Amino acid sequence: MADCFFPNVLPDFVPETTQHEQQEIGDTLIKLLSMPYSSLSQHFKRTALDLKETVTLETWGITSQKVSDFTLYCGTLGTAFLLFKSYVLTNNTNDLSLCLAIVDACNSASLSSRDATFLCGRAGVCALGAVAAKYAGNQESLNHYLTPFREIKLSRDLPDELLYGRAGFLWACLFLNKHLGEGTITSTTTRAVVDEIIKNGRALGKKGGGSPLMFEWYGEKYWGAAHGLAGIIYVLMDTELKPDEAEDVKSTLRYMIRNRFPGGNYPASEQDRKSDVLVHWCHGAPGIALTLVKAAEVFGDDEFLEAAVDAAKVVWNRGLLKRVGICHGISGNAYVFLSLYRKTGNVKFLYRAKAFACFLLDQAHKLISNGEMHGGDRPFSLFEGIGGMAYLFLDMIEPLGSRFPAYEL
Repeated sequence: MADCFFPNVLPDFVPETTQHEQQEIGDTLIKLLSMPYSSLSQHFKRTALDLKETVTLETWGITSQKVSDFTLYCGTLGTAFLLFKSYVLTNNTNDLSLCLAIVDACNSASLSSRDATFLCGRAGVCALGAVAAKYAGNQESLNHYLTPFREIKLSRDLPDELLYGRAGFLWACLFLNKHLGEGTITSTTTRAVVDEIIKNGRALGKKGGGSPLMFEWYGEKYWGAAHGLAGIIYVLMDTELKPDEAEDVKSTLRYMIRNRFPGGNYPASEQDRKSDVLVHWCHGAPGIALTLVKAAEVFGDDEFLEAAVDAAKVVWNRGLLKRVGICHGISGNAYVFLSLYRKTGNVKFLYRAKAFACFLLDQAHKLISNGEMHGGDRPFSLFEGIGGMAYLFLDMIEPLGSRFPAYEL
């Protein structure tokens, strides 16, 4: 199990010091942690923008602008999403223009796709294209993407999970409504998706196990953010739930809390209740912690916040993974602490996010180069590679505005 992560020997806290005092510090990681946050945020910004250029070159520039994988998860659309994030933070219009050019290529590459989600399907292309066009002030381009989005039809055999299922399409609808205005995608459309998800969750929940809601993906009853309960419930909580639906969501979360491992981590699935190994956004405590923070915000229940804090302890102790990415790497795990910082204002959580990010800033390149850390099967992608690390570093500039990409609205 320890082969999956580095032992966390990071100090519990490092006070910020003056520039003169930092000259006395030999350890480069401790020096980063002791920087005044205003200085450190500029360091994050410079590195993020350098990484953004590298990612853009590797996924777009040297490919002759050809798209082999259009998805946001591990494909070229992830580069467009990173560029959009950079534009929002820096107001660099070149980033926005390049984002739109990449979306256009992804649009052509995705025309025959049957996948309908934000992360892995056509909905992501159309939604990001419409939103980027709005920021560019191009109504014609906005309509060019919004019209086909509204024409997307969900097949009856679609799963309910986030990457390939109804929750992933619903998230795209909510993303559009956030950026283009409520009602851009009608409540009739979103409510129909919510109804189907709730119906399916209740039907499987009634077959036993103790949870009011349960979902399957390829026969496995997953708990995590990518394919399971945590991800589906997170998106549902961003919609207007009926009282009985809200109670089912809360009771499902309580079921998960009751059945977590003694050490505080969560099973990957119903069928895998004995294997306490994964501490990833996709499977395990990190993704579930984000959902619990959301539940604390939506329902105002301390029990969910307390459970999120418990899950964050697991992430601190076992979350320095030997990968850099968002999905199953250190970058994604840092967002647990950012989410708790936004919710509580407790600087302990900001420090822990900073510690994970500084570990990457100081160590990732060296550890990947010498083979001690995995750069990802798609090393420049948003969810598996350094694209995600760049995205985290951009979020570290203004931590109160941070959002886990394509998960936290």
